[in-house]
Amino acid sequence: MAGLELNNLYDDFRDGKTLQAYARIIAEDAAKLERPINIMEVCGGHTHSIMKFGIPQMMPENVNFIHGPGCPVCIMPKERIDHAYVLAMQPDVILVTLGDMIKVPGSNGSLQDARAKGADVRFVYSPMECIKIAQENPEKKVIFFAIGFETTTPMTAVLLDQVIKQNITNILFHINHVTVPEVMVELIDSRDIHVDSYNNKIDAFLGPSHVSVIAGSKIYEKFPKDYGRPVVVSGFEPVDVMEGISMIVKQFVEKRCELEIQYKRVVTYEGNLNAQKLIETYFDKVDLFRWRGLGNVPESGLKLKDGYAKYDAEVIYRDVLPIAEIEDHKLCICGDILRGMAKPPECTIFGTACKPTTPIGSCMVSSEGACAAYYKYGNLITS
Repeated sequence: MAGLELNNLYDDFRDGKTLQAYARIIAEDAAKLERPINIMEVCGGHTHSIMKFGIPQMMPENVNFIHGPGCPVCIMPKERIDHAYVLAMQPDVILVTLGDMIKVPGSNGSLQDARAKGADVRFVYSPMECIKIAQENPEKKVIFFAIGFETTTPMTAVLLDQVIKQNITNILFHINHVTVPEVMVELIDSRDIHVDSYNNKIDAFLGPSHVSVIAGSKIYEKFPKDYGRPVVVSGFEPVDVMEGISMIVKQFVEKRCELEIQYKRVVTYEGNLNAQKLIETYFDKVDLFRWRGLGNVPESGLKLKDGYAKYDAEVIYRDVLPIAEIEDHKLCICGDILRGMAKPPECTIFGTACKPTTPIGSCMVSSEGACAAYYKYGNLITS
């Protein structure tokens, strides 16, 4: 019975008649726009839903999508994947990470390749599983390769909190958490420098909902206030997305520029204050974090505070970890795609050399990347 109720709940947010009703509202409002508008969906969850449910086909010609960074797997630079690979190959190490990382290739191969070569690589649904692994293997070092936006950062913080409280001495952390607002600023600044055409400009953002549950919608206030870009925090279901788009279009028609929450059933302005406090306890901002496809973004990553260096795998294994930055293939145009200057099919290696089984660029390495979504839902003939 519970499963039936859950299906009915999802059906409400995927109802075709409701989607068509929103499409009509958007079209009516868009007819009043003074110019075309380009909406960036920051999160790959939105991209996936937009492509899966054919939302671009429901839009009038003057409402366009720009596909943002996607997901933490998409933006992880190859050199940090190499860190995971090298750590996994160290003697007496168990490398633990979330399952999304298994097939992402670095310059030496993926963690799946490392496991095939004998490395003890394990994939978990929750970081807390590391405690059991460490207790069962007291002679090994368990290294948690932590990834994620603000959504998953509290889970890493909770694990560290428990490691300290339980005095567990064989769990270490390699931190790769990144934050969303800073890369949004980078995209605006870099776009305004290089592009004058409205057809290649981020006019508004669909804010990611899961990030906002933790951080609160407050983290986007600067965009309408300082950058003149409205933000609507939207859920991932297609009805949520359509309502979010409608709210953005209506702001332009009414000449407003505001932060709004569509996903009010989950997101608040303040967010989860307990989670935020835990993050502040254990993490500091890094000066620069390199986003695959975008380059170095100031203060967009996290690191363990200096007081917790004894838990930091980057500190303890610094002598064996590579430091050189690794660029993507020269033919890859993911940077242009992420900035709204190109669409995935415009890439010469899209769907041929670069596809989900052999990803070359950041937009293809995860199912939530823009290229992966276009590949799966864009009627590409795979031969």
